[in-house]
Order: sequence, then C-alpha cells, then structure tokens
Amino acid sequence: METHQLWNANFLNQIFDTMAEGLFTLDDLGTITSWNKSMEKLTGYSAIEAVGNTCSLLECSRCFGKKCPANVKKCGVIKHGKTEAKECTLRHKDGYEIAVIKNARLAHNDRGQILGIVETVTDLTELKKIKQVAEDAREKLEKSYRLGNIIGKSMVMQNVFEAIRAASNSRATILIQGESGTGKELVAGAIHYHGNNSSTPFVIVNCSALSESLLESELFGHVKGAFTGAHKDRKGRFEEADGGTIFLDEIGELTPYIQIKLLRVLQEREIERVGDSKKRKIDIRIITATHADLYELTQQGKFREDLFYRLKVFPINIPPLRERKEDIPILVSHFIKKGNKREDKSIKGLDNTGMAQLMKHQWPGNIRELENAIEHAFVICNAHRIQLNDLPVEITQGSNHGLNTLHTSPLFNQINAFSTKKASVLTREDLLELLDQCNWNKAEVGRRIQKSRTSVWKYMKKWGIPLQRQ
Repeated sequence: METHQLWNANFLNQIFDTMAEGLFTLDDLGTITSWNKSMEKLTGYSAIEAVGNTCSLLECSRCFGKKCPANVKKCGVIKHGKTEAKECTLRHKDGYEIAVIKNARLAHNDRGQILGIVETVTDLTELKKIKQVAEDAREKLEKSYRLGNIIGKSMVMQNVFEAIRAASNSRATILIQGESGTGKELVAGAIHYHGNNSSTPFVIVNCSALSESLLESELFGHVKGAFTGAHKDRKGRFEEADGGTIFLDEIGELTPYIQIKLLRVLQEREIERVGDSKKRKIDIRIITATHADLYELTQQGKFREDLFYRLKVFPINIPPLRERKEDIPILVSHFIKKGNKREDKSIKGLDNTGMAQLMKHQWPGNIRELENAIEHAFVICNAHRIQLNDLPVEITQGSNHGLNTLHTSPLFNQINAFSTKKASVLTREDLLELLDQCNWNKAEVGRRIQKSRTSVWKYMKKWGIPLQRQ
C-alpha cells in the first residue's frame, strides 16, 4: 500500500511538473505551497524562491496594490469558490511584464474544510506574438490597398492609383473627373504629396464657393485701391502656389470671364493682379476637378472648348462607389477605426446583415455618404458591432426611403416646386429646414432640389449659413 501511494505521489508530481500551464498552490493562510516547472520558466522564480512566499510576489495586475491573497479571507476566491479567468499581467523576476490568463479555484476536503487554493496561469506571450504578426500582415495588406488617404482594392481603383503615380512627378495639367463624394480632392492631394516636390506649396481653391469678382481676386490677387476695400496689395492663390501645385475644385462652375483668364494662365504661365498691369511669371502645376461633364458643357456653349482641351492633358476618372463595391468592407473598416479614435469607442466592425445592406445600396453620395452612414451608426451603436438598425434609414429601407418619407411631409409640395421653378424660389428658411431634414448632408439637399452640392454651398454662403449645424 505504501509503495502504491508513493507511486501515485510520484506520478502526480510528474504530471504537475510536465504541465504546459503554470500551476501553483497556496495554503489556507495564503502561502505558496507548490510551484511547478512551467511557473519557474514563466516567472523566473524557482520553486525554492517561491514556496513560502505569498503570490504578491508576482504583482498581478488584477490585485496589485492589495494584500490579497496574502490574506486569503479577502480574496475573491474564498467568497465565490473561484475567480473568473481573465487576461492580466504578472511581473517577471527580471522586472518586465508577462501577459497571462490567470484562474483560481478553492479546494475543500470531504468535511468542507479549506485545503487551499489552486491557481493556473496560461502564458499569452506567444499568442500575442501571433496576433502581432497577423496585425502586421493585415496592415501591410491594407497599405497595398491605399495610396495616401485613398483606399481601394478593386481593379478600377488600382488603375486610379497607377494614374496618380504616373501623374505625381509630371508637371502636366491634370483633370480629375468624378461624381460628388468620390474623393477628387484626395486624389489631387495624393498626386502632389506622392511626387518628388511634395514639400512645395499645395493650394486648394473651391471655384464654386465665391462670386466672380471675389474669385478673381482670390486667384490673381489685387493691388491697393483696385476696388473698395482693397487697402493693400494682396498676393493671389496662383502666386502662393508658385513652385508647387494649385488645385481648382469644381472647375465647371467658372464664369466665361474667369475661364478666359485661366486660359491665359495655362498658355502664358503668368498672371496680372486685379487693378495692375504688371505681368508676374509663375511656375505651377494646375490640377482641376469637376463632377460635371465638361465635354457636354462645351457642346452646350457653357464651357470654352479650348480651355477644356488645355485642362484635360492628363485626365483621371474616379469611379463611383456603386462600381467598386468590393471596396466597401475595407472602407467601412477604415471609417470604424476613425470613429473609434474620435469617439473613444471600441467597435469591432459591422454585422453580416448590415454589411449585406451596404453592399445592396447604390450610394448616390459615394464615399462621403458611406462615411456619414458610419458616423451616424457610431451615434446610435452601443454594442461591439454595428447592427443593421444603427445605419441611416435611407440605407436600411432602400435608397428611395428618404424621398418616400418626404412625400408625406408638409415640405413635399414646396420641394417639388423647387425642382421646376428658378432657384430664386428657395429661401433661407426653406434651406435651413431642408438641411435639418437631411442631417446637414449638402449632397442630399442638392438631390432633393435637383441642384448640385456646390449650388447648395453657394446659397449657404450667400445667406450666412454655417457649413455644419451649430
């Protein structure tokens, strides 16, 4: 019998020491009574050093700063019979922290008396390394799907990336064409910052945001006394961009007079400030963008044909989101990351039903509409994943839902009239009410009154309405 008991004890000790997990025990006073080989390897403390101490030796992040379990009566395992397995850190003998999962159970004899506590420790170091390798691989993959702030793995976007790379080190005039919300300004920025002259000025001008006289002064500058309020000489945006790049957004909105002046800049590479006769040479690359069909505008006589051909030396066409739906998942992931950082949340992603609905939607507002949809979801979502019902109603119930709802609202007849009457029918109060209805989405307001987003911006500027809800 004694030989059999001795054999059992030896066998149990072998099991104890061959376990991959760290395991140690404490008596009913909280003193370490055993310490297996895995604990020695994991913590750097030998069994001789550990046995007789309390587990405060490990400075566990779950109980650091407490006397538990040196005083086992204050330990949660005494009260509940166990502790929940949780990720935490232990401090190695050499001073660095180790990521582990720590678990504890209370042991009793047949009479219900406490024999001690059994604790297991699972080393997460290798798992952390594997996760880091996976994260590094994912980030590397993401980088291959992006250029600057532009993201896309679809073939059409890879073609855009190739065009950007080709254009970045060229001084040729570039025309970027694409629907509202497709990211034309991002493409312009990528062309400039991806090139060898990225340290030179990059100047952006929205040609639809200013009246003709203000735009002329903005682009070309003016001399003192050129007009009322011109109290001193002022350098224009063309001069500010000298040596670098100027990006003229919404070029299709230029008046005939400004079109002529821009044509001269392209031909002569020189400008005259308003009210001045002195010609000033400039060395700039000109990038323009439009959501309009410039060729169609030339056919209608609204845009100069000679200017059109000067602008489209190197055209880049950005596809709408509905033609690159395979990019939606990585765009969603990108916007969720931004949202987590902005809102200090930890949303993991979008559930399958929500993603399926995003893939069905036609995205008339393109990337901007998708980003707004995720921002909307962040306001509502209280779970770890965005659900279908967290998304805007026009997405969850179809792209026409917003218009169908509008048909039942008091504003419907008024909005319907806007599409058939002159723009002057629109009042400041009408626009404010529409902006509120559309959550201040200018593109959606434009669709409802059958005007461009830039036209909406012009009305807002004219009536002193801020770009965002105050």
